[in-house]
Amino acid sequence: MSTNVLFDLPGPRARRRQRIGTIVGIVVVLGLLGLALWRLGTNGQLEPARWAILFDPASGVPQALWDGLVNTLAVAAVGMVLATVLGALLAVGRLSDHAWVRAPVGLVIEFFRAVPLLILILFCLLFLPTVGVPMTAFRALVLGLTLYNMAVLAEIFRAGILSVDRGQREAASALGMRKTQVMTLVLLPQAVRRMLPVLVAQLVVLLKDSSLGFIVGYVELLRTARSLVEFFNFQFGSLYTFQLYVAAGLIYIVVNVLLSTLARYVERRTRRSAKTAATEEAELPADVQMGGGGGAVPV
Repeated sequence: MSTNVLFDLPGPRARRRQRIGTIVGIVVVLGLLGLALWRLGTNGQLEPARWAILFDPASGVPQALWDGLVNTLAVAAVGMVLATVLGALLAVGRLSDHAWVRAPVGLVIEFFRAVPLLILILFCLLFLPTVGVPMTAFRALVLGLTLYNMAVLAEIFRAGILSVDRGQREAASALGMRKTQVMTLVLLPQAVRRMLPVLVAQLVVLLKDSSLGFIVGYVELLRTARSLVEFFNFQFGSLYTFQLYVAAGLIYIVVNVLLSTLARYVERRTRRSAKTAATEEAELPADVQMGGGGGAVPV
């Protein structure tokens, strides 16, 4: 019989209190939601004519929001790839056995983690051109996102690698594998599965941080929504302000939910693959087989 050492299982009274608390919480949330909808309705914000502009191609709103979304995804995709690759390299460097590698890498990670992201973006846009580095709003935003998030991801990678049981490293070394083989073939695959939820959460943060492009003039989704609001405010006042900002917010939510769903799917597949591999036999490489016997070794 297995027991949970972290907390005691709730008894009948505790479960009854939990159900009552859940029901009360749902009622409160529904009440607040109903109140918000009522207030929006009394202010005319729920009129179909106000929302129809979001789907009317003649207004140019759907096309503008789509272009803003594409620009957001472009800067986020480039930043994600660069930050992930550089973060993994920094994590490996910080775990190095050589102090002359570990110390400067640690300094770089701590520095970029401490500097606010907006300052990094402004530094890239305003200072780098003065030293001869050609810079645009897109490049400044990508570089700022990369520098900040690579430091955060480096700590996530490092924590994931250190969470793997030490015996895995020792067993791989005993088989004659080099340090690079131990890291790439043994530690990193297991670490990625463990840290995938945290990794995806940070990538979602990176996607949302791309809205800081609004500050440096990059026409991403938030900047596009703001431009549309200013355009329609000049003609119709604040008639469509709420609808345009809600549309931009919903687009962010949908993209982040899709990213999280993809991460959960990948996590399930990797777990299933790991379970399948555990039931099969593993063939040792020829250069580490002992005694010349070769053959399969049951896992």
